[in-house]
Amino acid sequence: MNEMEVERQIDQMVSFIKQEAEEKANEISVSAEEDFNIQKLQLLESEKAKIRKEYERREGQIEVKKKIEFSKQLNESRIKVLQAKEGSVHGLVKDAHKQLLAIASNKKQYKSLLTDLTVQALFKLQEPKAVLKVRKEDLSLIKDVLEPIKSKFTEVYGKPAPELTVDEKKFLPPAPKSTDDEDSETCTGGVVVSSSNGLIVCSNTLDERLRIAYTQTLPDIRTTLFGAVQRA
Repeated sequence: MNEMEVERQIDQMVSFIKQEAEEKANEISVSAEEDFNIQKLQLLESEKAKIRKEYERREGQIEVKKKIEFSKQLNESRIKVLQAKEGSVHGLVKDAHKQLLAIASNKKQYKSLLTDLTVQALFKLQEPKAVLKVRKEDLSLIKDVLEPIKSKFTEVYGKPAPELTVDEKKFLPPAPKSTDDEDSETCTGGVVVSSSNGLIVCSNTLDERLRIAYTQTLPDIRTTLFGAVQRA
């Protein structure tokens, strides 16, 4: 083999080696590109999943805050409605109290009312002797109606009236100066009847009668003012 043939074979071998090297390099490049794309896609999907999860978390927080705020506003509205209703009922009681004050300031009308209140209290007390306690301003008035009280008691209940004594040392609180006088202890009128030993007491004041009437008729008052409650 001459020198030219040797060089030609060497050149062929070099070309073959280069070709294999290029093909191997291409394979490595393609494989690396594929691996890169796969890792990039995985990383992208992982980040997307994190973003979705964070979005869902924040969306959930916002939804919870909305529900809490709605519940808060609903409760505040209910409280305002209840306060408005209680204000209406309280206003009704104040109007009734105002009318009782007007009656108590009318001597003729109040004299008859005081007689009836005392007769009722005596019957409820069921004692042979009774002590009558009134406001200081009603002292002369209760003395004036002692006989009418006894007569009406016998007339209504068909039996002798108890022996009556008026307490001239201890009195019921005075009349309120106005219907807005709620801070001090007052008495609109009426009588408190007790047994001679003071162990049994029957309060038949106008304030007590108003309180009883209010308690007993409150459901009817609410129905009249606000309508019947709808049951689910």
